[in-house]
Amino acid sequence: MATINDNYLKLKAGYLFPEIGRRVKAFAEANPEAPIIRLGIGDVTEPLPAACREAMVKAVEDMGSRDTFKGYGPEQGYEWLREKIAEHDFKSRGCDVDASEIFISDGSKCDCGNILDIFGNNNTIAVTDPVYPVYVDTNVMAGHTGDANENGEYGGLVYLPITAGNNFTAEIPTDKKVDLIYLCFPNNPTGATATKEHLQGWVNYAKANGSIIFFDAAYEAYITDPSLPHSIYEIEGARDCAIEFRSFSKNAGFTGTRCALTVVPKTLTGKAADGSDVEIWKLWNRRQSTKFNGVSYIVQRGAEAVYSEAGKAQIQALVNFYMENAAIIREKLTAAGIEVFGGENAPYVWVKTPHGLSSWDFFQKLLETCNVVGTPGSGFGAAGEGYFRISAFNSRENVEEAMRRIVEKFKV
Repeated sequence: MATINDNYLKLKAGYLFPEIGRRVKAFAEANPEAPIIRLGIGDVTEPLPAACREAMVKAVEDMGSRDTFKGYGPEQGYEWLREKIAEHDFKSRGCDVDASEIFISDGSKCDCGNILDIFGNNNTIAVTDPVYPVYVDTNVMAGHTGDANENGEYGGLVYLPITAGNNFTAEIPTDKKVDLIYLCFPNNPTGATATKEHLQGWVNYAKANGSIIFFDAAYEAYITDPSLPHSIYEIEGARDCAIEFRSFSKNAGFTGTRCALTVVPKTLTGKAADGSDVEIWKLWNRRQSTKFNGVSYIVQRGAEAVYSEAGKAQIQALVNFYMENAAIIREKLTAAGIEVFGGENAPYVWVKTPHGLSSWDFFQKLLETCNVVGTPGSGFGAAGEGYFRISAFNSRENVEEAMRRIVEKFKV
């Protein structure tokens, strides 16, 4: 008799976004004329930049000639793309990151889960609350947790509440030691950012305790404050204690074409069962070489174009467009007396639910009375109860219309 991975049975009823999709689908089927505006999941809406499209078309043409055809590529990614990333994303900001330490992948979401393959089952793992659900659910699947309690918190995880009281930045533990630490800045879902001083505190903690930070920088392109770090490697000592995940999805619109990257410094080590030091880079390279065949040549050529002069200008225009949407959301909701956070260095606005509504109650009322979809804060963790995430990823027309409807129905 074939048996299953029982850890999957610990998972809550459904991953947050499919559950939202289920509710929206049911409402749409019952109300086929409803003009639904979706500001829930963080999927972009604007076309791929022209520079990326042109590079992809050229790459498709390359596949039509024996002389330029590409079959299996290097699992780590083509060197010409990794060199561009190292130069433009890291060395330009004073980060000591070599192209050989960059791994091209099909998504930072995938890498955030797959990285657990190379870490043991006896690590103490810290996540923020609220949190991007992938960090939690993949640890549940890997058997790193116990069962969930009535608040949806899993035994075996250390939850670090991020609230308005601490500016939505995780406080460093003082009463316990954690081994693996998930940090996401600019933060999903709250839109909060972390200063260099704050991240230096985490790096110092990690080095002192032999911990490793998983730093998700998927939204770094949306940082507008020049004093804020874009990479964990801008922090002294981070090469010895941090892995960074990045994506082309949110800056260049690659949600449908799939391209991302993970940085694993060659100076980073972990402990084997016998107490010896093991290079994390070698383990991740071995994992990727075994389980992953790389991102397509066509998509990597499109990603390379991100770093051309035309590509950089077009991507900045995209980022500016979405941040203008975020500013509209903040302005309209604030004027209506609704308390908001984020949306200044991130494409997400974190909303305090009006009239004392719970997160899911507000979701349902917003869907039914305004035909607008957002994301209930409690879906990101117990500390997200009473909050709601609104995404700036949509057309200007839809964002303005959604704000008009919300203000009309929920003005405080």
